[in-house]
Amino acid sequence: MRAADRGPERDAVLRDFLDKGAVRSGLLGEPYQQLWSDLAGALSGGKRFRPALLVGVYRAHGGTDEHLAATVAAGVELLHTAFVIHDDVIDGDQTRRGLPNVSGAAAGRARAAGVDEAHANAYAQTAGILAGDLALVGAVRTISQCGAESATVSRVLDLVDQAVHASAAGELADVGLSVGIGSATIGEVLTMAELKTAVYSFVLPLQAGAVLAGSPEPVVDRLGDLGRLVGIAFQLQDDVLGVFGDEEQTGKSCLTDLREAKQTPLIAHARTTRQWPLIAPFHGNADLTQEQADRACALLEECGSRQFIEDLAHSYLGAALAIADEVGLPREFLGWVSTLTTGLLRSAA
Repeated sequence: MRAADRGPERDAVLRDFLDKGAVRSGLLGEPYQQLWSDLAGALSGGKRFRPALLVGVYRAHGGTDEHLAATVAAGVELLHTAFVIHDDVIDGDQTRRGLPNVSGAAAGRARAAGVDEAHANAYAQTAGILAGDLALVGAVRTISQCGAESATVSRVLDLVDQAVHASAAGELADVGLSVGIGSATIGEVLTMAELKTAVYSFVLPLQAGAVLAGSPEPVVDRLGDLGRLVGIAFQLQDDVLGVFGDEEQTGKSCLTDLREAKQTPLIAHARTTRQWPLIAPFHGNADLTQEQADRACALLEECGSRQFIEDLAHSYLGAALAIADEVGLPREFLGWVSTLTTGLLRSAA
């Protein structure tokens, strides 16, 4: 599977995008140069599994134009970067993987210039929104110039459009549930997770790879089903990591989801247990300490919520892998997807 990723070609496309933007930024003043540099930093690192999914499916279904696939894969990575940057703004996070993110870097510069905390944070939010917008436009532009036939480009852009709409709806629902809009049942929370993460992280790259390879629509549709299932499994595991994970591995504080009153399936299940009255005071506590978070984690394990979500994730993954077998994806690909998702659980143990 690693051989299918075509990382060098994809990274060359991203470097070209960043280099051209750097030239433009040089004409627009130092603050904007710094913003573009921060965006370049946000594009570095990461698992790159979305591009790998796209290229893996493309090759599995007979695609041979490696540069074409790598270009669209780079566009998908830019889309992911846009969503990550905007998600950090929404969550009020200024670090990722233990380092300042785009917003955090901007806030640091503002503070160094003598700006007070409130205005530094406002500047940070502005920088995050703008950098995310730049990545989003870059994603669409990169994909539109991939060199495929116009009908194929149009079909892939339709998939991108669907992913953006779904992700926006999912993000809005996520915040809405956190502030008390909606019932936050397990079913409602799973629907939110599907919209917020599964569509752009899995459905989009799987279907885009198949479309680029010229696969028939029934196969493309079935890959959409696969993407939704494996995407929900991934999100379930990510929610477990959001509370139980190691910040050095996940890149985000394990306090954030609890402090921000995130309505995850983990919390939705816990709310149905007898331990919920003991857990509830920690959920939405903006001043939550690490000691309190550790207590909440212990209660979430005692009530069976962690185990329930992990088991549910494995059931979704199993159904997804059955579809992958059905549409002819090779065993190497199936093993890679399985390792990707189950490995996240192991890292949180």
